[in-house]
Amino acid sequence: MRFTQASLVSASLLLGQASAALPPIVMKGSKFFYENGTQFFMKGVAYQQDSAAAGATTSSTKFTDPLANAANCKRDVPLLKALRTNTIRTYAIDPTANHDECMKLLDDAGIYVISDLSEPNLSVNRDDPRWDTDLYKRYTDVVDSLAKYSNVIGFFAGNEVTNNNTNTPASAYVKAAVRDTKKHIKDKYKDRWLGVGYAANDDPDIREEIAHYFNCGNQEAAIDYWGYNIYEWCGTNTFKGSGYDKQVEFFRNYSVPVFFAEYGCNLPNGAAGRIWEETTALYSKDMTDVISGGIVYMYFQEANDYGLVSISGNSASTMKDYDTLKTRMASVSPASTSMNAYTPTNTPAACPELSRDWLVKGESLPPTPDAELCECMFNSISCGPASSLKTSDYGDIFAYICEKTPESCVGINGNTTTGVYGAFSMCSNTQKLGYVLDQYYQSQKSADSACNFNSKAVLKSGKVASSCSAGLASASSANAVAATATSGGDASESSSFAQPMQMKNLLTMGDMAIGLYLAVAMGVGASMILL
Repeated sequence: MRFTQASLVSASLLLGQASAALPPIVMKGSKFFYENGTQFFMKGVAYQQDSAAAGATTSSTKFTDPLANAANCKRDVPLLKALRTNTIRTYAIDPTANHDECMKLLDDAGIYVISDLSEPNLSVNRDDPRWDTDLYKRYTDVVDSLAKYSNVIGFFAGNEVTNNNTNTPASAYVKAAVRDTKKHIKDKYKDRWLGVGYAANDDPDIREEIAHYFNCGNQEAAIDYWGYNIYEWCGTNTFKGSGYDKQVEFFRNYSVPVFFAEYGCNLPNGAAGRIWEETTALYSKDMTDVISGGIVYMYFQEANDYGLVSISGNSASTMKDYDTLKTRMASVSPASTSMNAYTPTNTPAACPELSRDWLVKGESLPPTPDAELCECMFNSISCGPASSLKTSDYGDIFAYICEKTPESCVGINGNTTTGVYGAFSMCSNTQKLGYVLDQYYQSQKSADSACNFNSKAVLKSGKVASSCSAGLASASSANAVAATATSGGDASESSSFAQPMQMKNLLTMGDMAIGLYLAVAMGVGASMILL
């Protein structure tokens, strides 16, 4: 039987709606609970249009905030509720938008939200990783925009950023984002638990290393939960045949909650052919001791053919796999434990060792973005970029200086295998360029010709405000240590050069020598993970 949006609205009225705000979800050990102590299992649906499955990239850099369109929420929330959904995942929201109406509709329907912190133009790029002031502002703005709603569980600091053994250095930058977002929440929302986690793919070469890495070490920098994007159970299968048994066994001793952040293989017969055997397994005793439910990919039927609901204009109609999933969800009843009866015994994992497949050293992380320190540094330089300089020209200058005098670039670089990061590696591209120009200028004994670059660099006043002195002195000491570590190491070990420009600008410079230098020295590529 197919349901239309209008019929579901009527059904939702019959089912009744909550009159008060949902109680926040809390974490204890490796499980989620309602505040009253009842265990919480996610029965989720990914809810965002134009979001690629399984961490795939998308050519679009634009996104539509699914929580800012009240008309769509009025259309879709009843359909989600009828599916017995208690959680939705969003991949990119606009922190400046008003989410009150959609969040109230979700709250009334008993639905919680977990949201990614990034957006297409502001995310940790797996091939050009950085954790800088722009990203920090984006991530904390998203937190601040959603923290007021009691039906927000938490956030993802990354989605399949490291997706194979060729880009493991990016994980250090995502974990730095976890650390700093958690601290922001702790400092600003003292009486509220909001989790920060990571959503990973299931890559056989690094599945153990990456899961342990985000869980290891100082727990103030470790994830609060682990999301798995997993599409291993396709069509008719079994708990063992799908490999789900191995996932459960691996995470049995994990110290934080684990859930499927995406699931719902559409093979062999497309979305309409999904029979959801894995859903029954997910909420069975085989899995509920270890896995806290999952999030079906996805609500909207699009070209990738993963949809539960087809949208035409302003109308929504359910698809065959929606109806099948609805029946499955109605039949599941996960065995649970009470918070008072549960005593966590699992402990955090040890950090993975460096290897051919894992190029991130232990607990060493990039520095916390500090916009004030970056501004202090930029205002203190004696040589900096001309105001007319185009960002597409940054690469020429960086490449020349970093090759000619590598010591000039130590303060903006990062090396995940040694765990050494420059104090200004978290600054903006323009600020990094200013630092590099000034370091080069000083290395050339402040010769006027060393601050020109065909009029792309200019002399500046170089004033240091008294409020900046301590911070700049500390940064200088950190950079001196980084310089010593760099001079004693093997340059070939540098697997995560904090590249100070976007690759799309590099690749359009037309200077193949510079492009080749940066590609080799910085270990970067042109693709970008967007959502």
